[in-house]
Amino acid sequence: MPQTRVAVVGSANMDLVAMAPALPRQGETMLGTDFVMVPGGKGANQAVAAVRAGASCAFLGAIGSDAFGVTLKARITAAGVDTSQLRVVYGASGVALVMVNAQGENAIVVTPGANDALVGLTEEELATVRGADVLVAQLEIPVQTVTAAAVAAREAGTRVILNAAPARDLPPELLAAVDLLVVNEGEAQALAGRGREEPRALLDLTPRAVLTLGGEGAWYVDRDGTEVHVPAVRVDVVDSTAAGDAFTAALAVGWGEGRDLVDAVRWASAAGAACVRKLGASVALPQRAEIDELYVPA
Repeated sequence: MPQTRVAVVGSANMDLVAMAPALPRQGETMLGTDFVMVPGGKGANQAVAAVRAGASCAFLGAIGSDAFGVTLKARITAAGVDTSQLRVVYGASGVALVMVNAQGENAIVVTPGANDALVGLTEEELATVRGADVLVAQLEIPVQTVTAAAVAAREAGTRVILNAAPARDLPPELLAAVDLLVVNEGEAQALAGRGREEPRALLDLTPRAVLTLGGEGAWYVDRDGTEVHVPAVRVDVVDSTAAGDAFTAALAVGWGEGRDLVDAVRWASAAGAACVRKLGASVALPQRAEIDELYVPA
């Protein structure tokens, strides 16, 4: 089977992750238990996750000229991601401040830094998108950049998966280029005004959609009438930070390899479950064998 070619356009951040018994309230100082500093950002996470799931992956993003940027590029490249299209811009890299409680729940503040400079895609960058089997994008970078990449992908016959996180207004030309929308319940409420009670409301925006519900699994719906709930894979949760990124990347890889989308959602659910068993973002993203171990076929 040919290796799936994935292109990811999105953010790269340095994640500063602190573990504590509980998430602090406003004005409260709390003594933590652990700290890790790892590469993150939804784009970089999904690129690394795609490689670990078995794809080849090119990452289109931007890092700063600071020490975080040097570390980010080195770590992403070492993970096997093609970083030849990763821009370096003067100034600070994106940073995420992540707090995780004993139940694996988190609170995150992201400062975009260099990610906001990812505008005006070059012909070489667009050629990378057009040469992929699947394009994966998120919304931690300027929407006009996501739109340009998605339109180029659609024109070339590349499948487009949009993980609409964080939720924001989506221009019609972007929605017209999306083949599959991936959102959690909060994002579904923001975009379609409905959550778990009516996942098919997302089909007003896109021909296919996946609504993720964490421990309650995921819904897959499409305009052909399919509406399937995929249960979550039960594991002990340590940190849920990058579970959605592992899910989205595995979904792209599975679909690119020829799985039908319901089965791809099942495989992606196993990837999300494998991810939450470890602390941190990119360091927790599962290898293909870990996904297969938890995968439950129909």
